[in-house]
Parts: sequence; C-alpha cells; structure tokens
Amino acid sequence: MPETGPPPDRRPALRRCVAGDADEFARNYWGLRALLSPAAELAGPFDDLFTLDDADELLSRRGLRTPFLRIAKNGAVVGDNQFTGPGGVGAEIGDQVRDDKVAALFADGHTVVLQALHRTWPPLVDFATQLSTDAGHPVQINAYITPAQSQGFSSHYDVHDVFVLQVAGEKHWTVHEPVHVDPLRNQPWTDHSDAVAEAARDQQPVVDAVLRPGDALYVPRGFLHSARALGGVSAHLTVGLHTMTRYLLVQELAALAAEHGELRTALPLGFDPGDPSQVAGELEQVAKLFTDYLDTATPEKLASRLRRRTWSGNRPAPLAPLAHAAALADLAVGTPVRLRAGLRVHLVPGDPVRLQLSDRTITFPSSTGAAVARAVSGEPFEVGSLPSLDESDQVVLVRRLMKEGVLVAGL
Repeated sequence: MPETGPPPDRRPALRRCVAGDADEFARNYWGLRALLSPAAELAGPFDDLFTLDDADELLSRRGLRTPFLRIAKNGAVVGDNQFTGPGGVGAEIGDQVRDDKVAALFADGHTVVLQALHRTWPPLVDFATQLSTDAGHPVQINAYITPAQSQGFSSHYDVHDVFVLQVAGEKHWTVHEPVHVDPLRNQPWTDHSDAVAEAARDQQPVVDAVLRPGDALYVPRGFLHSARALGGVSAHLTVGLHTMTRYLLVQELAALAAEHGELRTALPLGFDPGDPSQVAGELEQVAKLFTDYLDTATPEKLASRLRRRTWSGNRPAPLAPLAHAAALADLAVGTPVRLRAGLRVHLVPGDPVRLQLSDRTITFPSSTGAAVARAVSGEPFEVGSLPSLDESDQVVLVRRLMKEGVLVAGL
C-alpha cells in the first residue's frame, strides 16, 4: 500500500492567524469575540511574510508611491507632501516616496503605515490570496511600524474584521467591547467618537496584553482597539477581512427590484420628500410592492449580482505573462495544469455550458460539460485525463481555459 502523508490543512492561512481549531473559531469567535493567540499555539512565526528589512526595502528601493504609504503621529495623519517628491529622470511623477523624509519623520516618533501590501509584497500577495479562499471574504493587508514608546492611532474601531500579526518588537494592545455593534462600511468610528473615547477610558477591556513576535490577535469589526509600542521599534501586520453582511443581500435585492415596473413609477407631481404625511402614503404602497417582489426573488438572480459585486474584491494569484505564454506554446498531452489559485468560478451546466467569472461568462459546447467541471474543480490534472473528450479536444479546451486565465501550468 502506498504511503500517505497527513491530510492537507483545509485552511492553512487562517490557521496561521488563530490558535486552536479553525471550525471552533468560526463558531465561537468570528464576528463575536476577540481572540488572543500566543505564538506557542500557532503554526509558526511571521518572518516569512514580512520583516523590518522588508519594510526598509519597500521604502527605499521599490519606487513606492501614495496611497501605498501613510504616516501618522498621535492619531493625526501627516500630508503626503511631507514624505513624497519627484521620481527623478525617467519617472516624471511627483508623489514617489522619499526615503530620507520618511527616515526623519520616523526618528521624530511618527508611525509608518505601508498600505495594500497584498498588492505590493509577494509573500503577502500569496498569503492574502489563500486567506481570502479560506475565509470567503476579501482581504487587505497593511503594516504598521511604530517607533519606541509611540502610539500611532488612538482608540477606534474598524468597519472590517482584523487579524493582527506581530512581526517585530512589542506592542501593548487594549481591546474594548463595541459602542456600535457590527458597523457597516459607511458607519465609521468618527460617527461615535465621543462614545468611543468614553468607553476606552471607563470600560474594562476584553483584551489587555502585550503582543510579541509570532503572537496574533483577532479583533472583530466594531471592537475598540489601540496599541502602543514598548521599548523599541515595533511592527505588526493588520490583515483586514472586508466582511460581507446580510445587509449586502438587502442592497442587492433592492437593486434587483428595479425589474418591478411599478417600483419604477414616478412619485406624484409636486411630491415633497421631506413631508412625513406625503411619504406615509407612498411608503405603504412601496412596502407592499417590494414585499410582493421579494416573494418572487430567486437565489440564482441574487447570487449572480453578488458574484459581480464581491468576487472582484480580491484578485486571484498573480499570473506571470511571459511564463504563461511559454506554457501555452508548449501545451501538450501530459502537461500538468491546475485552477489558478484564488480564482472564483461558478459552473452552470446546460447547452451551452456557462463558466461564470467575476467579470465575464465563458461558454462551451454541452459535450464538454464533464471535462470543464473536472478542469475547474480545484484538483490538479494532466491534459489527456479529462473525461468524455479525446486528447486533441482536451488540448483545445485547456488552451482556451489558459488563455482566459482560468488554468495555469504546474501542479
């Protein structure tokens, strides 16, 4: 009997962020409670993802531009003109990061925030792709590098869930219960700034701990938090999950209601939207029409809108254009191929077979249905092993899927 290794981790990126069982986290913590995960209970440190040396490279050698950098001190963000300048010969742009200006601000106690590292730093590009697959929600990653004994931002809440991954130094974190539960993206903490300040001052924190390299902290959206560096330079990654909510479904159902002719009817001539008595009559009628429409709404129509709106939140794994073109040229029976990591697809059988992506739908003859289903299943395969098609037709099908950026070469 051939030897088999341990089963693959179903959620490898998520397991790097939380101690214990990932399913238990999903049941008992996701969106509900903060969770502190000590380094000793996690899969390993985070220095393969990001280090202080990596931050220096980004700030000095990568031609970084705004808005990929933000700098703040005591909660106040400084103007871009204080740390950017012309790019020099061959790069006639005016907002390239000036490393000397960043160095001066950092020495003066400012916090450096490297934004959207899920687009600019390769290890975090891959990590974000996997975490988005694990969690099912779009992911963004920032890095906060704070001088000794400094606080970059005062107590506040985020409108997305956050994993804090400590990569260098020490930070003292305090987390408090929400003053506004489950805020939406258009409900920032500044709408409740007085209540936030009062709660941070007077309430008992639910987390009051020092994070050291390798530690992780989960902070659900709405939970108040602040951090202060201790003793030396400190750096952490803020991994934000842009949480999809039930209100998102409400928004898309309302958009679908535009199909209902009576809901598109003009309001009366001379209607005053500021008069409650006039609104009352229309509200009753609109509520009934909308309720009637909801009874006819289908999951298929709603899912179609949700795909277009949400699947583009994270880009799939990078596709190297030159290497991909070479792989296309060499494609033959026996070539190993796989679904592009992080790519969301939805297959609709029929005649034609429809493969739905975030931005388009690809169609295929019905005779290819079983082969397409196997090709996009997520399991690697070799050209020639797909069902119901001869080898030459499989080469044609795989070449089409590779040209569309759905499949890539390799296992």
